[in-house]
Amino acid sequence: MAGELPLNVKFLLEGEEEVGSPNLEGYIRQHQDALGADAVIISDGSRFAPDVPTVTYGLRGLSYVEVQVTGANRDLHSGSYGGAAPNPINALASIISRLKDDQGHVTIPGFYDGVEELSDAERQMWATLPHDDAEFAASIGASALPGEAGYSTLERLWARPTLDVNGIWGGYQGEGSKTVIASTAGAKISMRLVPGQDPARITRLIQEYIPTIAPAGVQVQVKDHHGGQPVLIDLGNPYVQAAGRALEHVYGVAPKFTRGGGSIPIVSAFRALLHAPVVLLDFGLNEDAPHSPNESFALSDYHSGVLTGARLLQEIAADSAVLAGQQA
Repeated sequence: MAGELPLNVKFLLEGEEEVGSPNLEGYIRQHQDALGADAVIISDGSRFAPDVPTVTYGLRGLSYVEVQVTGANRDLHSGSYGGAAPNPINALASIISRLKDDQGHVTIPGFYDGVEELSDAERQMWATLPHDDAEFAASIGASALPGEAGYSTLERLWARPTLDVNGIWGGYQGEGSKTVIASTAGAKISMRLVPGQDPARITRLIQEYIPTIAPAGVQVQVKDHHGGQPVLIDLGNPYVQAAGRALEHVYGVAPKFTRGGGSIPIVSAFRALLHAPVVLLDFGLNEDAPHSPNESFALSDYHSGVLTGARLLQEIAADSAVLAGQQA
């Protein structure tokens, strides 16, 4: 037992992160004084590899939309109407196929405007990471790693924007056959964003673009679900450095500093509303299958997280004591 905590700790728990945390920002605005802090610590991601302790210093943002395509006022017999009636599923497939070119570039006009390129220093830092494309592909059972031409796998994962279809539906999907032309079809599309891109602007751009590429005879609606700002964290921040020391104490090796490809929309709100730096200290792994059936978290990683959290409090308290002595 180490006695009392060396500094004050506040916990904020919420359960809406997977739907964009629609109520959390308002709560923070209403309770800024109660939530005031010198730093915000978040553990909601994956480290680089099992034997690589990691401090995450960047996250991609998000624009998430749903595309709804409508043709006739009812499902139609494909023999009686095929060849003349609009087919929303065919139309949706055409729309999706035109959102990227054959080099993996997103075709939405203005999509890449303002995108901040990766610095040479970051490229050199990432080059030291134990990454192998063949091993990465094998880990997910893939025979290739398609993506935006001209960029490495890590660059495409962490520093480039993306567009992916997350779900698609329409027409008859039961057993056997049913020869109908569906009246409606839909898809859910996520776009991961990087510094220099604003989610509200990107959502507006895709809402304006999709109707211009929709085939004749169908109506298209692009519904905004939620979004989040991309984030970059200063590696020189003393709280980030304290997190690095805590990881090294627990794991016995110096940590790596990486970006993450996912999104935590509330991070930007914490920084803007609480005026406090955010530290992203991750203990999960991508092979834990986040967002998939049988998602897991190893007990050993849980125990390492507990030890690192305790050590981080000690590291921050020690820094605070030094600063207090200097100010005196």
